Amino acid sequence: MLGMRILTAVIGIPVAIYIINYGTWVFATAVALLAVVAWHEFAKMMYAKDINVQYGIGLLSIILALGCAWLGNEQELIMVILLLVLLIMAKTVISHNNFGIIDAAITLLGTLYVSLPFSHLLLLRFTEQQQYIPTILGNLSAGAVYLWLAFIGTWASDTMAYFVGSIFGRHKLCPAISPGKTYEGAAGGLVGSVIGITAMGALGGLSLIHTLILGFLVGIAAPVGDLAESALKRFTGVKDSGNALPGHGGVLDRFDAIMFAVPVVYYYVKAFIIS
Repeated sequence: MLGMRILTAVIGIPVAIYIINYGTWVFATAVALLAVVAWHEFAKMMYAKDINVQYGIGLLSIILALGCAWLGNEQELIMVILLLVLLIMAKTVISHNNFGIIDAAITLLGTLYVSLPFSHLLLLRFTEQQQYIPTILGNLSAGAVYLWLAFIGTWASDTMAYFVGSIFGRHKLCPAISPGKTYEGAAGGLVGSVIGITAMGALGGLSLIHTLILGFLVGIAAPVGDLAESALKRFTGVKDSGNALPGHGGVLDRFDAIMFAVPVVYYYVKAFIIS
C-alpha cells in the first residue's frame, strides 16, 4: 500500500504541476473530470446508505456549474443553483413514492458540495489571467500562483499535522468523527500552513502580511474540510470515498481539504490586493 501511495505521488505531482501551470482548457478539463468522479463517489456512498440521490440531475448541475465558472459567469452560476433546487423539489412531487425530502436534501447537499468548491478551483486559477508574477519556476500567471498558495498551504498543513500529531498528540480533536486527529496535530498543521504559504508567497514577491493571514485561514479551513468528508464517510459507513487514486483513496479523500481551502484563498484574493 505504501509503495502504491508513493508511486501515485511520483506520477501525480509532476502531472499536477504541469496542468496547474499550463492552465487553459487542460486545467479546466482536469477539474471537470475530478468533479465528475467526486460526484460519483458521493452518490455511491449515499446509495450504500439507501439514500436515493438523483445521479443525473446532480451530474448535469455540476457540469453546468463548472461551465459557468470556466466562462467566468458568476450570475449564471446562481441560475444553475436555482435550477438544481427547482428540479430536485419537482422530483419530490413527480416521484413522491420513491424520492422523499431526505433524498432531495442529500442530493442537493452533494451537488453543491462538489460543484461549488471545484468551480472555485477554476475561478481561482483564471483570476487575473493577464497578470504574471516572477517565481523560481519562471513567470507564472497570478491565478496559478494563487492556486499554488492553496495547494502548498493545504499540503503543508496535512504533513505537519501528521508528524506533530504522531509525536506529540495527546488530546483528541474530534473523536466521534476522526479518532486519530488531535489538538496538537491541528496546531502543527496551522503552523505548517503559515510556513508553507509564507514561503511560497516570498518566492513570488507577495505581501508578507497577506500571506501570513492566508496561511492562518487555510490552516483552519483545510482540516475542517478533512473532517467534513470524514463525517460523510462516518455517516455512510465507508472507509474511503473510492479508489480512483491508488494508495490515496478517492478524489474526495484527496481533495477534501483543498475543497475548503480554495474558496478561502479566492475570496481573500478578491477582497485584497496581495501582490
